[in-house]
Amino acid sequence: MQRITITVDDDLMTDVDRIIETRGYQNRSEAIRDLARAGLAQAMQSASGGHDCVGALVYVYDHAARQLGSRLVHSFHEHHDVALATMHVHLDHESCLEVAILKGRNRDVQTVADQVIAERGVRYGRLLAIPVKEGSEIHAHGERARRHSHTHVHNTR
Repeated sequence: MQRITITVDDDLMTDVDRIIETRGYQNRSEAIRDLARAGLAQAMQSASGGHDCVGALVYVYDHAARQLGSRLVHSFHEHHDVALATMHVHLDHESCLEVAILKGRNRDVQTVADQVIAERGVRYGRLLAIPVKEGSEIHAHGERARRHSHTHVHNTR
């Protein structure tokens, strides 16, 4: 681990200290490392359309919006190679929350997320994309050795 010295203006440090208190960090270094990791992950997501990622697309929509449920399902069927699973929760009489798990090239995951978020009747949407490295290995689970894929999360710690 390297030790660095940085200069931060008072307003920014006040905001960082507020995050430290709110989230319960042990010290400023831990908070700044986590904030730097989050910023790097966001920068990687924006700059690396060709890299692999797994993502959680969280969105809230009006379940009464005309044909929206069907359009969302159709969108995920069109991108079956990226969309892995969806969890659906009824929030109240008007709103549903869904979490869709996506996996693939950054640009493809972002495309699916953008299409869902842009649908009329979707009130909120956010994609959390985590950079990964895809690999294939041969090893045994039990008695037989098999080749299968693994998704390795980039270690940023």
